[in-house]
Amino acid sequence: MERLKNKIAVITGASSGIGAGIAALFAKEGAAVVVNYRKSKDSAEKVVDEIKDMGQRAIAIQADMANKEDIARLIATTLSEFGRIDIWVNNAGADILTGAGASAKLDEKLDQLLNVDLKGTMNACWSITSMMQAQGSGVIVNMGWDLSTHGFEGTNPQIFAASKAGVLGFTRSFAKTVGPEIRVNMVSPGWIATSFAEEHMQDEYFQARIKEIPLGRFGKPEDVAAAVLFLASDESSYLSGESININGGLV
Repeated sequence: MERLKNKIAVITGASSGIGAGIAALFAKEGAAVVVNYRKSKDSAEKVVDEIKDMGQRAIAIQADMANKEDIARLIATTLSEFGRIDIWVNNAGADILTGAGASAKLDEKLDQLLNVDLKGTMNACWSITSMMQAQGSGVIVNMGWDLSTHGFEGTNPQIFAASKAGVLGFTRSFAKTVGPEIRVNMVSPGWIATSFAEEHMQDEYFQARIKEIPLGRFGKPEDVAAAVLFLASDESSYLSGESININGGLV
């Protein structure tokens, strides 16, 4: 099926993991794809090459989603290349678990999450609104966290939950503001087998989490991508302001 045939889609933070999975699936479903990245140019270009191998159009555009000017440039460059934007996926998120982010102070981690995950999502949504309303249609999918409304122990989960709960509240309010031209929804992944889970989780902790999940496994990036595809396609044409948990039944 080509559920996104002739659509133009922007996926932020799409150089790896869930974002790369969304980009690849969108391309398989007929969309031309903008692969946004902040630092990982080589990884983003690899995703672009894989999409081009499918016979679809794709470009990589660098932009820091914590920077309003970068967001504006991302939009302008996409419009210059493709002429329109039909789908926008706010997937980019601050990394507070690996690299320099892991050793940052708590208030620095909080600032990163608020600037990228919350304010970045809000600024992107606000920035794309007038263009989508002018063309008469548009779909936005935001990225949340399944435990943001239930909580999970630890200081990192506290600040992550705070930022993603903010995204949930914004998504529901924003959807009421920009309809009927624009539909706005959200996916909230749980435990997903990204490189962090595979490389940094101790096996004992990993197995303990699996025991809590009714479906008995971590999700895959493809599981999240499939839900995003549903929300981006006409199959969800009567859904707006909703959030779908992608977490194997964990409540």
